[in-house]
Amino acid sequence: MAQTDHLASLDATAQAELVKRKEVKPIELVESAIERIERLNPALNAVVTPMYEQARVLVQEELPDGPFAGVPFLLKDIFASYAGVRLTEGAVFLRDFVPSFDSEYVKRLKRAGLIILGKTNLPEFGLRATTEPQLFGPCRNPWNTDRVPGGSSGGSAAAVVTGMVPMAHATDAGGSIRIPSSCCGTFGIKPTRGRVPMGPEYGDVIGGIDVTHAITRSVRDSAALLDATSGPMVGDPYWAPPPARPFLEEVGADPGRLRIAYTTTAPRGTAPLGVDVHADCISAVHEVALICADLGHEVEEAAPSIADEKITFALSILMGACTTWTIDRWAFMLGKEPTQAQFEPTTWLLYEMGLQHSASAYLGAVEAIQSIARDMGNFLLGYDVLLTPTLSEPPVPLGTFDYIPENPWQGQIREGAFVPFTTICNLTGQPAMSVPLVWNNEGLPIGTQFMGRFGDEATLFRLAAQLEEARPWADRRPPISA
Repeated sequence: MAQTDHLASLDATAQAELVKRKEVKPIELVESAIERIERLNPALNAVVTPMYEQARVLVQEELPDGPFAGVPFLLKDIFASYAGVRLTEGAVFLRDFVPSFDSEYVKRLKRAGLIILGKTNLPEFGLRATTEPQLFGPCRNPWNTDRVPGGSSGGSAAAVVTGMVPMAHATDAGGSIRIPSSCCGTFGIKPTRGRVPMGPEYGDVIGGIDVTHAITRSVRDSAALLDATSGPMVGDPYWAPPPARPFLEEVGADPGRLRIAYTTTAPRGTAPLGVDVHADCISAVHEVALICADLGHEVEEAAPSIADEKITFALSILMGACTTWTIDRWAFMLGKEPTQAQFEPTTWLLYEMGLQHSASAYLGAVEAIQSIARDMGNFLLGYDVLLTPTLSEPPVPLGTFDYIPENPWQGQIREGAFVPFTTICNLTGQPAMSVPLVWNNEGLPIGTQFMGRFGDEATLFRLAAQLEEARPWADRRPPISA
């Protein structure tokens, strides 16, 4: 137990260094991680598809000379095909689907030397801000098991913060990296649109609002992993501007004196009924703004001017279109006729909504998000970074967003009010990160979000590393942890 606890305290970079110095064998990293997963997972339900035997075989072979040779890793069960292992996307409809190939992202993970131990829990098709699928049951927040771990990458965040693995795959179409990072107290950066390829299955997803990366314990792990997985693959419809140098070299680099705008006012476009931002989230932003000022940055209150109706229109069209496309695509591939009984009520609600929208409406939504991107881009001509709460409130109780037949849209409206700050960056394509700097009086993490300019993850990594040094978070562990 002492060895596995020691390894659990190390980030992926440190674990890889032990392997390179031959102080630890890769099989030891793998077996210790498996032990932690089996010990902690029953209380959390973060890992839903173990891949232990595949991992044990792979780790005994000659490993690639990658930056993370021998380091354990987990895949989120969506947008990441692994040959011979089921891919469910959290949906009963896909419970028996097994792909015959590796996606490009998985190939790059393997080339980096990572050993994939399993797949993590997520909501059906990754559509929710919580991780409570009917297929697998709820994933629980390690800080308080009655609370949500966030979604849709809730299983990955819970696994990382408890020390099961040092980092895990995550995707983000509306905040799905940053939401669970805030709820669980991990570091999560959503990269620029087109930074990491999603092929060969996908060119872009939902007009490009969905991206792939990871949830990590340390900033340097996130940067090094992005170096290993980013860059276009053949046939990509577009890709992000190449970085000036490796992202890992930005970690520890002087960010200079940044102009940082901050706001705690939520845009109404994601929650038309309005949002009351919780005092803990407002306080966290003010506290982090002071930290930034103490670090020498220029901080002032300011917010972009974006028409709420553009956000509302774009999201309503895109979410419906995404759900309808997802179900119809899988139905065609599997040769199965989709019926309401095969899907969760909220998923089917969105599916039916998508059926009502025309092709013209979809193109109108694409035009709207391009307009929003210009509004945000113009605002950031005057600032390097925009600071906001990641969420409008601390992690809420499980079941908060449940479907209610008498009021079918209530759960969706409630979710929109929970995550009003994250979705904007998916619409604009710009990078954004949730940084775990503040915990409230209940001992729950309160993430703060930093949005950067399009293509400028470098500034975010420099700032994140500076904040990590100023207020370290790696030693903060939840009650359920290794």
